[in-house]
Amino acid sequence: MKVILTETVESMGQIGDLVNVAPGYARNFLFPQKLAMEATGKNVRELEHKKRLLALKREKHRQEMVSYAEKLSGANVSMRRKVSEEDKLYGSVTTVDVAKALEQLGFVVDRKNILLEQPIKQLGEYSVVVKVGGQVNATIRVVIEKEE
Repeated sequence: MKVILTETVESMGQIGDLVNVAPGYARNFLFPQKLAMEATGKNVRELEHKKRLLALKREKHRQEMVSYAEKLSGANVSMRRKVSEEDKLYGSVTTVDVAKALEQLGFVVDRKNILLEQPIKQLGEYSVVVKVGGQVNATIRVVIEKEE
């Protein structure tokens, strides 16, 4: 029996997949749990329509993320910190500090999306990657300057 999955089923497939299962399995488990619906002509056409709408929505969302990433890539974050005689920072600059600095510039970024290999502990200019969404990343410039 052919069914369309309405939820992801671990051993069978993802939402929207058309799979072939035993009639008893579909009737006794998949249908009552609302994990699948029968693959009639109408349901298949409806599924295809939903897939097209979802693809359009995903593409629109991706375009928004790309435009946000372009704006974010133009951001230059400058921070002043106290340093020792060897130009090493007292403390370090972490993802939290970068997120706060971006927030002051008007960008809302979760600190978990800032990919900093290790905290910055010296003066200088650094390139930091920020995950915007999906597979879209932006690279920002972080400048650490000496506080007078």
